[in-house]
Amino acid sequence: MDYGVILAVVYTWPELASVGRTEKELKASKVEYRIGEFPLSANAMAKSRLEPDGFLKVLADGRTDDILGVHILRPDAGSLIHEAVVAMAFRASAEDIGGTSHAHPTLPEALREACLAVDKRTISLSTHLEPEGFRPDPWSLRPYVGGPQIMPKAR
Repeated sequence: MDYGVILAVVYTWPELASVGRTEKELKASKVEYRIGEFPLSANAMAKSRLEPDGFLKVLADGRTDDILGVHILRPDAGSLIHEAVVAMAFRASAEDIGGTSHAHPTLPEALREACLAVDKRTISLSTHLEPEGFRPDPWSLRPYVGGPQIMPKAR
C-alpha cells in the first residue's frame, strides 16, 4: 500500500480534495518543485454549469516532473481527484497527463490544464493580447482569469 496516494476530501461547499504532498511539506523537505494552477473560471463546463469558482493545483517534481501532489477546491472536487490518484499511483508526470486526451467540455480536463500549466503551456488560458476586432465573452459571469476569452464582435 502506497500511503502517499491516499486521497482526502472535505465535504464542505465548495469541496476540497487533495492527494499527495502540500507546498508546505515540500518546502520543509527542501524538495525542488514546480506549480501548475488552473482556475475553473476558464473551464467551459464549469462556466456552463454556472459554477466557475475554484481551482486545481498540481505540484510536480522540479527535476523528474513526477506529480507530487494535487489539490482541488470546487464543487465535486471529491469526484475529480480520482484521476490524479491513479496517475500518482503509476508515477505519472505532469507531462503524461498533459499529453492525454480529455473530452471537451468536461470538468476533468481542468486537471490536464493544470498539468500543462506546470510548464506554462495551458490551452484555455490566453497569454496573448486580444486580437483586433474581438472582445471579451459577454456571457462570462465573472472576470476571466489569465487573459481574455475571445469571440467575434456582434454585428
